[in-house]
Amino acid sequence: MPASRGAPRTDPTTSRLAGWIEPVVASAGYDLEELVVTPAGRRSVVRVVVDRDEGVTLDDVALVSRSVSEALDAHDDGMGRTPYVLEVTSPGVDRPLTEPRHWRRNVGRLVTVAVGPAGSADTVTGRVTAVADDGVTLAVESPGKPGARRKPPTDRTVPWAELGAGRVQVEFGRTADDAVADDAVADDAVADDAAADDAVHEDAAADDGGEL
Repeated sequence: MPASRGAPRTDPTTSRLAGWIEPVVASAGYDLEELVVTPAGRRSVVRVVVDRDEGVTLDDVALVSRSVSEALDAHDDGMGRTPYVLEVTSPGVDRPLTEPRHWRRNVGRLVTVAVGPAGSADTVTGRVTAVADDGVTLAVESPGKPGARRKPPTDRTVPWAELGAGRVQVEFGRTADDAVADDAVADDAVADDAAADDAVHEDAAADDGGEL
C-alpha cells in the first residue's frame, strides 16, 4: 500500500488541531480525510471531513461533532482567543480518490484517472471492479467509431505506483442495480446539510466563548 498522500498540514494551528482531533475521530471508527482551518471575519471555520467503509450518516455526523467539540473544549487553554465555528461533514462525490480506502469505497463506480508510468500516463475512464494490495482493477471501455457497436470493457489492473488521483463520474439513467451508489451520493448531500445546521449551532456557541 502506498504511504498516505493526504493534504499537508503545515499551518501551525491546523497541525495542532489535527493532533487533538485525529485520535478522537479514529477512536470513533472513522478516518479523518481532511482538516481545514479557514479565517472567516472575526472567527475561524474548522472543517472536519470524515469517512468510513460503511459510509457516514446523519447520526454519524452528530456523534463525531460532539466528540470533536469535546476534544476542542478539553484543550481550551491552548487554543488562543479566536472564536471558531465547527463543521463536520462527509466527503462529496467530487473528492479525488487518492488512498486505497477511497478506491475500496468506490468499487462499482465509474471513474476517470491517469494511469501509467510518470511521464507517459494516459487518461482512461473505467469502472472500479476490484481493489487489492497491489493495485486497482478497472473495466475500461474501448473507444469506438460513432454508431459502431460498443465493445465489451477490458479489465486493466493498475499498480498503485502508476495510479493517479481518480475522479468519480456522475452517471445518469442508471439501472436499479446501481441504486446503492446513487443512495451514497444522496447521503453525502444530506450529511452536508446537517453540517450546515451544525455550523449555525456552533456559530451561536462561538459567540458564547468558543475560541481558537
